[in-house]
Amino acid sequence: MSNSRVEIMVGIFLVLGLMAFGWLAIQLGELPWLTGSTTYVVYADFDNVSGVKPGADVQIAGVTVGTVRELELTDDALARAAMQIDKTIKIPVDSMASVKSQGIIGDKIIQITLGGDEENLKPGEVISDTESSVDLESLISKFAFGQVK
Repeated sequence: MSNSRVEIMVGIFLVLGLMAFGWLAIQLGELPWLTGSTTYVVYADFDNVSGVKPGADVQIAGVTVGTVRELELTDDALARAAMQIDKTIKIPVDSMASVKSQGIIGDKIIQITLGGDEENLKPGEVISDTESSVDLESLISKFAFGQVK
């Protein structure tokens, strides 16, 4: 009788553990059809996103408001960054996205400077005003060889 009771307790513990794991997977996976998404995606097209990686921070005024979800090349040979932004953050359509460095030799981030327009970007829209990454190596070589204009 004692052996049967232990097996039942182990079974209950196993079922509860699997249910907790499933709940955690759904919460972290952010399935919009189950949980109601807390983020939305906007895009920005850059000439150069050198150093930006998926998972990099997206900041407004130094506060992290999202992450870079993916980078891809468009048909126009521009680098398109898909940015996952917190749903509570509204980005005016005239905002500007810039590739910045966090610190002197820190990771690259995307900094959004908010515009003043009353109309906000909708999920899936593209920020048209962008400022690409500064290529320090080419600047130094131009300066060193006297090609700075």
